[in-house]
Amino acid sequence: MRAFRVAYDGRPFYGFQRQPDVPTVEDTILTACRKLGICETDEVPDGYAASGRTDAGVSALAQTIAFECPDWCTPRALNSELPGTIRAWASADVPDDFHARHDPERREYVYDLYAPAESVDDERASDALAALCGEHDFHNLTPDETLTVRTLDGDIERDGDFLLVRVESRGFCREFVRRLVSLVHSVAAGSAPMSKVDTVLGPEPLDGREGVGPAPPTPLLLTAVDYPGIEFERDDEAAEVAVEVFGERALEDRIRWRVGRRIRDEIRGFGRLNSAPER
Repeated sequence: MRAFRVAYDGRPFYGFQRQPDVPTVEDTILTACRKLGICETDEVPDGYAASGRTDAGVSALAQTIAFECPDWCTPRALNSELPGTIRAWASADVPDDFHARHDPERREYVYDLYAPAESVDDERASDALAALCGEHDFHNLTPDETLTVRTLDGDIERDGDFLLVRVESRGFCREFVRRLVSLVHSVAAGSAPMSKVDTVLGPEPLDGREGVGPAPPTPLLLTAVDYPGIEFERDDEAAEVAVEVFGERALEDRIRWRVGRRIRDEIRGFGRLNSAPER
């Protein structure tokens, strides 16, 4: 049995988990396994499991999949049948009873929240997250109806115009991190009182305008999945290609951002020029 670390840009996909008729990360990986002859058509490799199910648009650095495979099945071999948006970059031999989803002792997410310092109170953001840490029933921060009691740890760090919201737990409910970020942002921006955190953690269900909706998925990244006693080995060649691929995508996004900003500024300036009085 072998486990693989997989990084991906979640934007082109409808989440990680397999779904009919739409592209997902898992479908793409399993298609690669079939092309490599690791499993038959319409099947999955023996022992296959993944560490989690990220939502549509969410990306990952350390998604973990595991299955039985030949010795030649390295990260480089998997990448030969994967698109550039998905890159395996490390692997580890694991026991036959290893389960990628059930065995993690820690998972970590980081959310890049755009929140310029003049628009939020960083101390209120940190206080709100601190109040959410520890063991709580987070039923008001997920659409899940069961298994909503979790133990959470986390912190917030200022990085220019962004707040980096880092949270870790053994496991996460659906949409939990995005709803948590939405709550922390509303408190930090002053649109919700600090007492809203206590209300959300209370036993009463919150619906409609009183509820907490999820923040956008794109800034969310699965950054770590840790297993006791398992050490992953970096595949240097695969990792270097991944660095190049994601570096190119980051550059494309930066260029796209500059073009979008220029369009915005030109339209804004055009309106001002036309409204200026003649002299």
